[in-house]
Amino acid sequence: MKKISIIVPCFNEEESVPLFYSEVTSVLKGLHTDYEIIFIDDGSEDKTFQTIKKISEKDKHVLYLSFSRNFGKESAMLAGFCNCHGDYITVMDADLQDPPSLLPEMIGYLDSGEYDSAAARRVTRKGEPPIRSWFARMFYKLINRFSDADIMDGARDYRLMKREMVEAVIAMSEYNRFSKGIFGWVGFRTKWLPYENVERAAGETKWGFWKLFRYALDGIINFSQAPLNIASWMGTIMTIVSFIAIVFIVIRKLLFGDPVAGWASTICIIVFIGGIQLMILGIIGKYLSKTYLEVKNRPHFIISEANFTDAKKIG
Repeated sequence: MKKISIIVPCFNEEESVPLFYSEVTSVLKGLHTDYEIIFIDDGSEDKTFQTIKKISEKDKHVLYLSFSRNFGKESAMLAGFCNCHGDYITVMDADLQDPPSLLPEMIGYLDSGEYDSAAARRVTRKGEPPIRSWFARMFYKLINRFSDADIMDGARDYRLMKREMVEAVIAMSEYNRFSKGIFGWVGFRTKWLPYENVERAAGETKWGFWKLFRYALDGIINFSQAPLNIASWMGTIMTIVSFIAIVFIVIRKLLFGDPVAGWASTICIIVFIGGIQLMILGIIGKYLSKTYLEVKNRPHFIISEANFTDAKKIG
């Protein structure tokens, strides 16, 4: 009998945690299999951790890890992977936007032996602002075009994986983590399960537009050298254009004795070229900052409290 581990990153999910626990346990009990639910409190500022502890006191299947501060969802997911005990492992959001009702179907695909993971993808974005949906679609197109990570449009972190795949994900120990890209990069046979978008059960989203934009930008930088290549090509093109302009000015001066007039056009060109240079420096700076964080070799997470003895508290 396979044991299932449910990893649940939580940040200020005081209202959602009881609702999630109730729904996911009703599904798991119907499967008649061993399971564990690992809540990771990611430095919440409300009573999320106290709520989790109360639930764990009543249910031995509930384990928890509490971070010493907020490390982010990526670190919470990694902490769950490093501390789970199941044969099948999944990540689920506490807000119930990842439907627990998909779990039986996911388990069926893994039990068949044909797939190593079963992943959920949203086929609609009902309830999202149109501009956010448009940027999301563009992100998936760009990252699949310019990187070696295979990311399905609408992919969620919600997927059930065999232990072998999780070990491969843990082995990718980079500090700047982008799990959607990592899941695609490690490969393995994946079955995609489409589902309609589900609204949050309670509370408010922690992912605003700009936070999602930065997350998407990090994903592209983590898995693609395209921005550096673009910067290089832009520099080359501007050098060619500048050389042609110089030749044109010299010839015009020699033949007609009339240099190109107009300080406004000159200023515009200087500002334009200066802007491109700053943008290129910014792209290089992003890659340099990522490298700087990697070589520091700092831990991804620090756990201050857990309710099981074999917990890996620093990783």
